[in-house]
Amino acid sequence: MSELLVPRRFCGPPSSGNGGWTAGALAGLVEHDSPDNRADSWPAIRVALRRPPPLDTPMTVTDIDGSTEARVGEEVVARATLSDTDPVVVEPVPPDQARAAMATYPGLTSHPFPTCFACGTGREEGDGLRIFPGRVSDQDGATRIAAVWTPDPSTAEDYHSYVDELPRASLATTWASLDCIGGWAGDLTERLMVLAGMTARVETLPVVGEEHVVVGLARGSEGRKTFTASTLYDADGRTVASAEHVWVAVDPADFA
Repeated sequence: MSELLVPRRFCGPPSSGNGGWTAGALAGLVEHDSPDNRADSWPAIRVALRRPPPLDTPMTVTDIDGSTEARVGEEVVARATLSDTDPVVVEPVPPDQARAAMATYPGLTSHPFPTCFACGTGREEGDGLRIFPGRVSDQDGATRIAAVWTPDPSTAEDYHSYVDELPRASLATTWASLDCIGGWAGDLTERLMVLAGMTARVETLPVVGEEHVVVGLARGSEGRKTFTASTLYDADGRTVASAEHVWVAVDPADFA
């Protein structure tokens, strides 16, 4: 048994944790055999978020019937399991195109959660990730968006041994970088959504201080649910991590 705590810095809405960061932090507690026996690589892990993750509140983490659960009291906040399939990989976008697309980020005009650690416009440089994706060319007729992101030293991991001596962002931060771009690909300007589930495969952790490209893709909707994907690329165009998401529409009054 262990504990999971989401510090206030890693919020999404002002009163709850960023879904991607929370999911990634829980994924880091899942027992697994890493691909190629590398300490900075993880297999595909699926995390279901059952309720908004509380901030600055210790959650008990236990392994139950093949899953890893984070609970507050008897209430399940999130549940993580190993996935049998890898997420879809979104096609890459050149860094200059991704950089230019950021000027069209819809959140610059109207943002439902400006405090969000991953995509919030109200976060200072070095505090939030400030991933501001804008529209780029479609992929097979589906909306695709992209942004550049350079991991800040404050996001660095400090307890894994890597394939090299370069400082790298934490697993939770890596999941966070793959999170909100999916929501914007699914069009947060049309309806308010929160992350209900995320499956991510991290092939390596992103290097601190190196520019990366994050690409998001719309994958359709069904009722209150919206489905998206995202992929993180390094400066050489290699896949760092990829994810698929399930979003659920919510009443804006619940997050006033």
